Amino acid sequence: MLEGIKKIEADACVSDIVKNDYRTARVFKKYDIDFCCGGRFPLEMICANKGLDTKGVIKELEAATHTTTSHALQEYQTWKPDFLADYIIHVHHHYLQNAIPETADLLGNLTKKHSASYPYLPELQRIFETFSNNLMPRQQHEEEMVFPYIRQLTRAYLNKESYAALLVRTLRKPAEQVMLQEQKSIEDLIRQMRELTHNYTPPPNACVTHKVTLLKLLELDNDTVQHTHLENDMLYVQVRTMEDELMSQKD
Repeated sequence: MLEGIKKIEADACVSDIVKNDYRTARVFKKYDIDFCCGGRFPLEMICANKGLDTKGVIKELEAATHTTTSHALQEYQTWKPDFLADYIIHVHHHYLQNAIPETADLLGNLTKKHSASYPYLPELQRIFETFSNNLMPRQQHEEEMVFPYIRQLTRAYLNKESYAALLVRTLRKPAEQVMLQEQKSIEDLIRQMRELTHNYTPPPNACVTHKVTLLKLLELDNDTVQHTHLENDMLYVQVRTMEDELMSQKD
């Protein structure tokens, strides 16, 4: 078995599997298996009742718990802007495309069923909706406008193309202040979610779904922090350096 994958037994209760690793909730949701209050039965029994291959489901569950060890944190600063932009798209943007709707669904169902017992949930849902509504258009703008420019600029700069300075003058994106303001709004929303949930701490007697939802929000929080660091402190710093150098050159 690959390092980082947790072994899951067929006789383990579904709710216990999710308690041990919240990421397995995605697989149970895929097969419409109740992992919360109705998940107190062995996995093999539930799979048999649903006509599912227990070994196949276990394989998916174990894959969901897979974690990788990377030295990328030490290497980001050596990456060129075009490669870093592609990394952000393929890792962070791709993650958000799946994580945002999954978390919205979890939080929506939780709020619908338990807002009477936990009055903070409607406000948490409102903040999360604003967070996702701010984040997704920004991501699309980067993929369609900002990152293609960064790729062109990097190639022209590294190859010392004669048109590199002209590229900056004609295609430079003047929306940096707007993007910084959007980033501040996203950071404020994350701060509000942290405060409202006491840093994503489940309340006493919280059900499994409640705990999974808060852990998913924590996962999103962590990813957004790293995502923001890569863009603001590494990618855009390099881009501004190239732009300033090219703009200072005489025609």
